[in-house]
Amino acid sequence: MRPVSSPSPARSRFRFFVPILAGATWRDRLVACLGALVCVGATGLICGLLLGNDPHLPLLVAPMGASALLLFAIPSSPLAQPWPIVGGNTVSALIGLIVSRHVPEPAVAAGCAVALAIATMSLLRCLHPPGGAAALTAALGGPAVATYGLGFAFVPVGLNALVLTLLGVAFHRVSSHSYPHRAQAPGNSHGTKDLPSTQRVGFNEVDIDAALSDVGEAFDIDRDDLDRLLRRVELHALARNRDLPRCADIMSRDLVRVDQHDDIETARRLLLDRGVRTLPVVDRDNHVLGTVGLRELTHPGLRVRDVMSPAVIARPEEPAVDLIAALTNGRHHAVIVIDDGERLVGLVSQSDLLAMLLRPLRREAT
Repeated sequence: MRPVSSPSPARSRFRFFVPILAGATWRDRLVACLGALVCVGATGLICGLLLGNDPHLPLLVAPMGASALLLFAIPSSPLAQPWPIVGGNTVSALIGLIVSRHVPEPAVAAGCAVALAIATMSLLRCLHPPGGAAALTAALGGPAVATYGLGFAFVPVGLNALVLTLLGVAFHRVSSHSYPHRAQAPGNSHGTKDLPSTQRVGFNEVDIDAALSDVGEAFDIDRDDLDRLLRRVELHALARNRDLPRCADIMSRDLVRVDQHDDIETARRLLLDRGVRTLPVVDRDNHVLGTVGLRELTHPGLRVRDVMSPAVIARPEEPAVDLIAALTNGRHHAVIVIDDGERLVGLVSQSDLLAMLLRPLRREAT
């Protein structure tokens, strides 16, 4: 974990050039620009092919530009998910068309269209800011839009939104962003009803809801994402306590290990005879290749390399508190510590971590 530092004078001086979104980086902004360039252009080309380049029908409607901004710049936003983009734009355009038929005064029609679009999108759980622009476009489009009747909401608006969303899904597979975004809420890996160990202490979802109610504002973030973010904040705050040791201070060094070519029975005997739960798997040069425990030994295979799992690794100089997340997720019992050459130098178990966390309590007791 990186220590928290004060903003540099240069950063403060040029703060207007710093991305305003929390967690945003320049790489993210460049990826967003590339996504918009490729996918908005491709949406126009695809819709042109599907519509036969009708000179009277726009290949792209203006709200797609705003949808693209959300889709590529903030793909984790609840407002940028597939249903809000497709449903929000289509439903809002449909409302704008209906309003334009019954409200002849343009200014009144504009206000009614946007207001009804917000209400309908909220009820249908497809709230999408560009939907307001879609409603306005449909309500004030005049004869050019009226010519196509209610079908304008589906072609080109709905078609644009659908094609853009599908291209966004494909693009984010390459950009390594999670889209459609699913919050990585911790689950119970043992298949029981208990909450994960990391959620049994500290705040819970009731506390988050109460805090949101206290603030009285709506935030553009999924609640599960907010939960995960706050728990990471807790770990970083804990790591700022410089009295906490590094991995090298608490790790075991005289380790029981197995070679990748050892047979399954050798690994099972070592686990049972030595009373350990995790064995590092190494090659002849002591490079870490994975880990094996009794769970892995239930899988079919003749050699350890056939059944081993990827190792959770750390460096000796890392704060030991960084291992809390890995050792409390219900899936791992130990973290393997390696040097710069990826050779095995130690192991931190759940017991090691627990002993470290209990140390301040022991000092207070004395």
